[in-house]
Amino acid sequence: MTSIEHVREYLKQFGAEERVLEFDVSSATVELAAQALGCESGRIAKTLSFMAGEQPVFIVAAGDCRIDNRKYKQQFGCKARMMTAEELESLTGLHFGGVCPFGLPEAVAVYLDVSLRAYDHVYPACGSSNSAIRVTCEELERFSRCRGWVDVGKEPAC
Repeated sequence: MTSIEHVREYLKQFGAEERVLEFDVSSATVELAAQALGCESGRIAKTLSFMAGEQPVFIVAAGDCRIDNRKYKQQFGCKARMMTAEELESLTGLHFGGVCPFGLPEAVAVYLDVSLRAYDHVYPACGSSNSAIRVTCEELERFSRCRGWVDVGKEPAC
C-alpha cells in the first residue's frame, strides 16, 4: 500500500477519504503546492519532522512560517534537529515532499503551530508529493490526533 493509499484508508474513519486531492503536478514544496491549489503559501499546512532527543515530533505550521529555534527549545527542551530522510522513512514510511500528519505511528508526536489559526482552512499533504486535503483547523486537530497547539514560529511571518 502506498503512503497516499494509507492516508486515504486512515481518513475513512472521519469520512474524509474522498476529499483527498491529487495533482498532475508536484506539490512537494510550499510554493509548488500553492501553485497547484491556486492559493497563498500560508494556507499550505507544511509538516516539519524533527527529532526531540529520541522522540519524533511533527509540527504542522503555515506554509509561510519558519521555526524559531529559541521558541522550539523552550517548548521541547532541546535544539531543533530535522529528521534525516532515513529516519523519516523508517519511522513513518513517508518521504520528504509528502510528509503529512495523518495515520502516523503513535510514537510520533504531532503538534499544530498557532500560525495555522490565521486561516479558515488549510491544505496539508496526504502522503505523496502531489496530494493535499482542504481542512479547517478543527478538522486538522481531529484528523491528526495532535497532542496540542504550540507557538514555535518566527515573527513576523507567523
